[in-house]
Amino acid sequence: MTTAINESAVRSALARVEDPEIGRPITELDMVKSIAIDGSDVAVEIYLTIAGCPMRNTIEANTRAVLEEIPGVGAVSVQMDAMNDEQRRALKQKLRGGQAEPEIPFAKPSSTTRVFAVASGKGGVGKSSMTANLGAALAAKGLKVGIVDADIYGHSIPGLLGNHAQPTVLDEEMLMPPIAHGLKFISIGQFVEGNAPVVWRGPMLHRALQQFLGDVFWGDLDVLLLDLPPGTGDVALSVAQLIPNAELLVVTTPQAAAAEVAERAGSIASQTRQKVAGVIENMSAMVLPDGTTMDIFGSGGGQQVAQRLSTVLGHEVPLLGQIPLDPQLRTNGDAGIPLVVAEPSSPAATAIAAVAEKLAVRSESLAGKPLGLGVTRH
Repeated sequence: MTTAINESAVRSALARVEDPEIGRPITELDMVKSIAIDGSDVAVEIYLTIAGCPMRNTIEANTRAVLEEIPGVGAVSVQMDAMNDEQRRALKQKLRGGQAEPEIPFAKPSSTTRVFAVASGKGGVGKSSMTANLGAALAAKGLKVGIVDADIYGHSIPGLLGNHAQPTVLDEEMLMPPIAHGLKFISIGQFVEGNAPVVWRGPMLHRALQQFLGDVFWGDLDVLLLDLPPGTGDVALSVAQLIPNAELLVVTTPQAAAAEVAERAGSIASQTRQKVAGVIENMSAMVLPDGTTMDIFGSGGGQQVAQRLSTVLGHEVPLLGQIPLDPQLRTNGDAGIPLVVAEPSSPAATAIAAVAEKLAVRSESLAGKPLGLGVTRH
C-alpha cells in the first residue's frame, strides 16, 4: 500500500532543514520557493540568499535527505534558486526583528550571550591561539560560539581556523559570517588582499569593530569571544564602550616580566568598570616524554596576575588554568586546526577544555531576567 504524500508532510520535513549560516529552518526564512507533488514523487525549489552561497551543497543535501525520509516517498528532486533584492531585504528585516537600523545585540540588557574579551599586556603570549582553541572547546560542548578578530593590525583568526572565506553579503548592511570547526567568525583579514597591512587610525578601528558586532548576523550565540590586540589602546576602549557587559580574560605567561605587563591589561577594568572573568597562564610547564615537566618560561606568573588584579579590582579574579607549553599548539595552529580538535587528549588541549568548562558555567542566575525569546501567549 502506497502512503499518500501531501504538502503538509513535505513542509514538516523541510522544517528540519536549517540554513547553516543563519541557524534557522528554511521554512521560517521563506526559503521554500515551491513544492510540487506527483503521486509519490516530490519536487521542491529552495531559495538561496545569494547565487554563490557557500552553503549551497549543504542545504541541497540536507533538503534531499529529509525528503527521502518521508514514508512512501518516491523520486525526489531538489532545485536551487537565488533570492532577488526585495526578498533579501525582507529576510534582513526578519532577522533584525523588524529593526530598520543595525544594532549590537550583545549590548542589549535582554542578551543572554556571554561576551569574553581575550586580552594581553603584550604580544607573543598566545592570546589568539587561546581564543581559537577556547572557542573550539566551547563549541565541542554544544554551545553556539562566535569569534570577532578585533586585532585589526595583527589579525590571525582565519589562519588559526584554516578558513579564509569571505562572509556572505546579504546586502550592504548584513553579513553572514563563515563557519569553521563549528565557530562563526569575522576578521578584517577576510577583506584585505593577501597579507596587506591595515593602516588605520583610532576612529576607523572603532567603526570596524562596530560593524563586526552590528552588521554581522550572529544568530543566537551562547558565547562571543573577542580577540583583542595587545595592550590597552583604542580597541580595548571601544569594546568597553560598545559592549559594556563584556568580561575580560587576561592571558599571560609564567614569566614575571610578562605577568607585570599583563596586569596592566586587566587593570583597565577599574576604569571601564568591566569584570575580569579570570587569568589564563599560557606556555606553562612543558610536559616531557618521560612525564616530568620543565618550567621553560619560569613559574607563578598567572597566579601573580590573578592575585594583583583581585586586590586592584576589589573582586576575586581566579586563575582559570595553566596551559602547558606544547609544540602541537603551534603546529596545529599553523595547519588551521585548533589543538582541541586535532589532539583533544593532549595535555594542553585537556587544560584548555578545563578552562572552557569553567567559562561555560554562569556565575549569576538568569532568574527574573527577560530572555527575549519571543514567546507568544494564546
